Formats: sequence, C-alpha cells, structure tokens
Amino acid sequence: MDEAATMDQAIDAFLQHQAEDFFLHPRRTRAERRRRGVERRVDVPLEAHGAVPAPSSRPDPLSLLRGQDEGRESALLPLRYERMAASPFAFLRGSAAVMASDLSTTAQTGISVQLCGDAHLSNFGMFAAPDRSLVFDLNDFDETLPGPFEWDVKRLAASVAVAADSLELSEKKGRRAARSSVAAYRETMARLSELPTMDVWYARLDVDSLIDRARKTALAKATKEASRKSHKSTSERAAGKLTIVDSGGRRFRDDPPLLVRLPDHEREEIIANLIPVYSDYLRTLPPDRFALLARYSFSDLAHKVVGVGSVGTRALVLLLESGDSEPLLLQFKQAGTSVLEPYLGASRFEHGGQRVVLGQQATQATGDPFLGWTTGGPRSPFEFYVRQLKDMKGSIEPALLEHDSLTQYARLCGAVLARAHARTGDASLISGYLGDDGAFDEAVADFAAAYVGITLSDHSELMASRAAE
Repeated sequence: MDEAATMDQAIDAFLQHQAEDFFLHPRRTRAERRRRGVERRVDVPLEAHGAVPAPSSRPDPLSLLRGQDEGRESALLPLRYERMAASPFAFLRGSAAVMASDLSTTAQTGISVQLCGDAHLSNFGMFAAPDRSLVFDLNDFDETLPGPFEWDVKRLAASVAVAADSLELSEKKGRRAARSSVAAYRETMARLSELPTMDVWYARLDVDSLIDRARKTALAKATKEASRKSHKSTSERAAGKLTIVDSGGRRFRDDPPLLVRLPDHEREEIIANLIPVYSDYLRTLPPDRFALLARYSFSDLAHKVVGVGSVGTRALVLLLESGDSEPLLLQFKQAGTSVLEPYLGASRFEHGGQRVVLGQQATQATGDPFLGWTTGGPRSPFEFYVRQLKDMKGSIEPALLEHDSLTQYARLCGAVLARAHARTGDASLISGYLGDDGAFDEAVADFAAAYVGITLSDHSELMASRAAE
C-alpha cells in the first residue's frame, strides 16, 4: 500500500471517529469542563511546571541540532549555525528541537491543543487579513502538532526571559516579564471560557485596536512603527528589492547564497517539472482562489534563504505577474516532520506541508488566502507548503524593546497565544486547570528563569564548537 493510500485511511478513520462522537456524545457544560480541569491538578500540580531537566539528563544539544542537518543543503549549514551563534536569543529561536526534547521530560497535563510548536516572541507578528486589515497573531507553524498546551506557554515564557537577558535586564526583571506572559495567557483563557463558542472562534486582534489599547506607551510606539513598515511590506515592494527588469522582462536578482536564481538555459526543463507541482498545489486551495491565480502567470523562480532554524531547508520563491506586470510572490517552503513528533507521536498527516497548513488554518483566526501544499518534482522531491512571501507582514523586534515595553509585549503575546489555543482546545478545561491565583504563572516563571541558564550554556557550547572547527 502506498503512502497516499495509508494517509487517506488514517484521515478517514479520524473523520469516522469525529462523526460518531458528534452523534453519540452530547457535549459537557462549561461548568463540568472547568471542574474536570480543576481535578486535573491532583495528578499534575501547578507547581510541577517550575521544574527544568537536570543538565546530566539532557541529550547533547548540538547532537540534536546536527541530527536535523541530514537532508538540508550542506552548503548552507554554516550560515545556519552562524545565525544561531549571533546571540542566546538567536540560539533559542533556532533550537526548537532542543527545547522539545527538554519539554518532553517535564510535567504534562495531557490537555491538548493544536500547538504552534515554536511559540517564541519572534514568531508573533502582523500580516494582512483577506479583508486587508492588519492583524496580530502567531505567524510560524513549521512545527505545529497537537499536544499539551503548556509546551507553547513554556517556550513563550522562556523566550521572554532569554530576550530580557539579551537586553541586559536583571534576572528579577526577566522573570517578571516572563511571568506577565503567563498571567496574560491565564487571564485571557478565563475570559474566553465564558464567551459563546462562535465568538471564541472568530476572535482576532486587529492592529488598530492594539494601538488604541496601548495608547501612550512604549509598546504603542513600537507597534505603530511596525504597522507602518507592514503596510509597505507588499509583493510590489518585495519584487522591487528581489528582482530586476531588463529587456527580457522581470527576473530575480542573483545574490548567492541568500537568493539564487535558476539559470535561463534550464528554464524549459524547470517549467515542465513545475507544472504538475503547481497543479497539485492548486488542488489544495478553495476553488475561488483559482479565478484569482488565473490572472497571473509564471515569470521566474529562485532559491531564497529564510529564517534561523530553517536555514538549509529548501525554500523556493516564484515570481508571478499579471498581464499588467503586477507581481505576486509565492514561497514554496520545505516541510518535514515536526520536532515535536518524536515525543508526541507522528502527525496524522503524512505530508508535512499538509500538517503545517491545516495546523495554521485551525489556529489563526484569519490568514493567507494562498496557503496550500504540494510535493516537488524530480529536481526537488520534497514536501512543501505554499504561502505568500510578502503580504503586509511585519513584527516587533524584541531586541529593541526596553523593560516596560518587553513586559507589555510579553502580555500581548500571552493573550494571543491563549486565543489561538482556545480555537482548538477547551478553554473551560484549560482555565479550570490554571485556576485564578497565579500559581501556574509563578511556576512557569521559575521554569523560564531557569531555562535562561540552559540556553546560555547551550549557546556557549555552540560557540566553543565553532571556535574549534
């Protein structure tokens, strides 16, 4: 039996189970679900979330990272580690696999949501909703997988504490900022648990509303600046930076190794290989997208390096143009297994691109209308997900924040993470478990403060390894 047939069987079994559950099991009330959450504390006390793995029990972090090198483009691996070596926060960004290993040894509630899988501070940002308003949400789902909600909360809190250390804030201030992200998560989840079900599903944070709420604060200033840049971050502007126009039309620049255009003499072969790849991608889109994409045609293709931890994976960018030379950039980004799968079990979707796209669509209140997935051709036989390269995307850079604004931003991200989890998890169950006395906040703040030391040690080990090469 081939992989596609196996995947179809797994999905059919899941849908059959969902249908049976729908007809045969009435849903519990909010009060009943909240009570079950409270009862869960007996087996997993809130205070247990403060523990971090002992150094002697941890696998070698560099071995875990190098285990990801297999299948990546070897010429780009030095760039990956160069970017991770830039700072402890950069190391944390690129080492989701290391933290997944650490989280697997900590207390687990068993209360499942669709995890982002990599919910650090820099994976929250702004982007355009289909109605062209600017929203703020999680924006990276390469590692998404169902799992215990606290894994995302702990990764977020740890990233806040590491960011605070990078800003040379005191340990006390870093812990306070990390705690604020957890408190905002708990408080927001409590509010969501009381809302009508459909209101939770459609809840989203518009950037204009965010600026209004944060008025006259350092965060408001940073948000306004990020918003201004986001409105300029369009396909037209990106095309202006990434392409040139000559007698042959518009084409990508060559800027190796960051941007490598495929050669003209291979164009016919490339197009022949791309046709079935693009056709498979279209099959994953709603039919109304066909009419829109039909107004564009292929112009050029290039390899583009992206991210920190993703460096070395295949990332292709397609230049599309309308008949009036209006550009649209689509990115085909390699998707494999989530770093969480060794600890939480394999995804029910065997195609990595499908795992990413459906996880993202389930978690975000609104998103990229061109999200889809496909498998590459003979030249690049990998699984990909597809998205717009630029569509008013922007972010608030944690490294530029001061203590008060970092704390405010941490609260914002904690609240947004709660909204994301409430879409696929049970807000009443989670809220019941978390309680309202701040014990969970304190425990995860302890975890985050301790994890700073782990990250600094791992980063130092990477630096020593690079120096010895």
